Amino acid sequence: MHNAYFEEKKFYKTDFTAVAFVKGDYENCGFMHCNFAGVDIGQVNFTDCLFTDCNFALALLNNTAFTECRFVGCKLLGLHFEDCNQMLFTVGFENCVLDLSSFYKLKMKSTAFTNSSLQEVDFTEADLTASVFENCNLARAIFDNTILQKVDLRSSYNYSIDPERNRLKKAKFSLAGVSGLLHKYDIDIE
Repeated sequence: MHNAYFEEKKFYKTDFTAVAFVKGDYENCGFMHCNFAGVDIGQVNFTDCLFTDCNFALALLNNTAFTECRFVGCKLLGLHFEDCNQMLFTVGFENCVLDLSSFYKLKMKSTAFTNSSLQEVDFTEADLTASVFENCNLARAIFDNTILQKVDLRSSYNYSIDPERNRLKKAKFSLAGVSGLLHKYDIDIE
């Protein structure tokens, strides 16, 4: 049996919790106001797809491939991105809620996170080299043995990063954000 193939198809207000999601290859497709909450989208290949105002809360991502995909205004709560196919994993997030998601051990060089909530997100052992976090809330996000070389966190806030447990060479921080690097020392900065 061959996988279904969709090219340049638009999906609008499709509720995949009520209508079966067809597994296959999606290339250059657009998904607007779609509901994937709790849906198994494993073994699916998304290439050059744009997801706008979609709900992916607790969707299952076993071996899902996201190549050159963008998420705009999406709800991506509790997703295990580490379960995705890591070959050519390239994504970007704008105005998204990614709280409680995990990027454990993922290679995500030059990833853009813009105006997004990343509260309690797990970046343990991820490679975020040259990624940009623009105006993102990183409250209680976990950075442990994370590669943050050349990362730009100048406009983001609420992060706590231990410089002794992460690689920060050439990373960019604002003066106001430096307290997030000294948090473990329990000192007062005024």
